Amino acid sequence: MPFWSMVSRIERKLMSESAVLESPTLQSLAQTVHRLEERVEDLEDLRDLEQAIVENGDTPLIPWEEAKKQLDLG
Repeated sequence: MPFWSMVSRIERKLMSESAVLESPTLQSLAQTVHRLEERVEDLEDLRDLEQAIVENGDTPLIPWEEAKKQLDLG
């Protein structure tokens, strides 16, 4: 086998191994998806909270002791 052909073959093999090392793993992608799902949930909660504040902004507040009694928190 000619020398340059061997070099080219070795170079292609190294490049393909490097690409495998640099590509994300299934586990890292799953972790990223999980973090994004948690972030979306947080943003949805924030949106719901902001909407509740807008809808109930003029409603008088309930004292904490009364709220605890209503919720049976003791």
